[in-house]
Amino acid sequence: MIHTVKAVRTLQTVACFLGLAILLWSLGIPTSVYNADAANLTSVSDTLSDSDRGVVSNHTIRFTTPNGILTTQTIVVTFPGTFTLPSGLDFNDMDVTSNGSPVTLAAAPVGLTWGVATTTSTIIFTTSTTSGAVAASSSVIAILIGTNATVGGTGNTQIINPAAAGSYEITLGGSMVDSGSTRVAIIDDVDVTANVDTTLTFTIAGVANGASVNGSATTTSTTTTATTLPFESLTANTSKVLAQDLTVTTNASNGFVVTVAQSQNLLSSTGADIDGFANGNYNNTPIAWASPSATIASENTWGHWGLTSEDDLNTNEFGSDLWVAASTTPRQVFAHTGPSDGTTSNQGATRVGYQAQISSLQEAGDDYSTTLTYVATPTF
Repeated sequence: MIHTVKAVRTLQTVACFLGLAILLWSLGIPTSVYNADAANLTSVSDTLSDSDRGVVSNHTIRFTTPNGILTTQTIVVTFPGTFTLPSGLDFNDMDVTSNGSPVTLAAAPVGLTWGVATTTSTIIFTTSTTSGAVAASSSVIAILIGTNATVGGTGNTQIINPAAAGSYEITLGGSMVDSGSTRVAIIDDVDVTANVDTTLTFTIAGVANGASVNGSATTTSTTTTATTLPFESLTANTSKVLAQDLTVTTNASNGFVVTVAQSQNLLSSTGADIDGFANGNYNNTPIAWASPSATIASENTWGHWGLTSEDDLNTNEFGSDLWVAASTTPRQVFAHTGPSDGTTSNQGATRVGYQAQISSLQEAGDDYSTTLTYVATPTF
């Protein structure tokens, strides 16, 4: 009977202590009854910026700590010996965040600042010395190593991957309660190759009577085709304008140039010719159209013809209603500096115009003619 009373009193005493401990624990007051049990880190990962063999790479390590982290505890990240941690790797090449909030790093911990030390295979983070928990339970910790570290400056030193392909374990431990590991795969880069055939399509199309070209006050007087520019009968002191549309489709990375050249002046079987604009001077710098000066002693001034282009030629050379001579020297009339689609103005499509005007001194002839040659040159 005595033993029974003693046993009951003992049980009552234990129950009292347990109740008190539970009460203190619920109020947040530390007791010797509570001890955190070590657990595995969760959601552990390490993302590499480059997984090729033997190259430098950034690391982004993330994990969730079930028990949290206390002051002056360490987080030790251990890499296999086949990884190379350069001697210059230090806290300037690292960022740490706790639940998204950045942590200040230095060579040694002080106050709220964490310390960082490295060996040939480990990085040791020592948490702050300020009292209280550093990271509460279930906190998400992120560690960035390399040029992806940008807090307080951009890192300039990266870890070097192993020379051999394979799967490598990276462990996380230290004096913090929880620990864990993750793996990264080091593999050969994949070389992707392809061929794209060169393309070039160049077309010339006629323009209907009454169309405009490059702002000229004179509209086209005759319908043209891809192969004909019929000025027909020229009347003294009245200019005539014809036009053709040019298109280029190409995948040339450096674009293309289109030139045009005449085989000769507009020449009659009688030997008479219509010279190049203006007054036989064969201007290559675009100027406003002017009538032949019709100087009787100078045959070159009795009639002339020339050309213009709506293409800006990257410098708007022809402006509005400016003309140059048709010449036996190839003249650039269309160009672009990259691939073209055959439809976009100044890139894949333009209009060129031709104008002829004679004076009353121009010799008669019913067969003035010449041949124009366009050349489209892509640069791949």
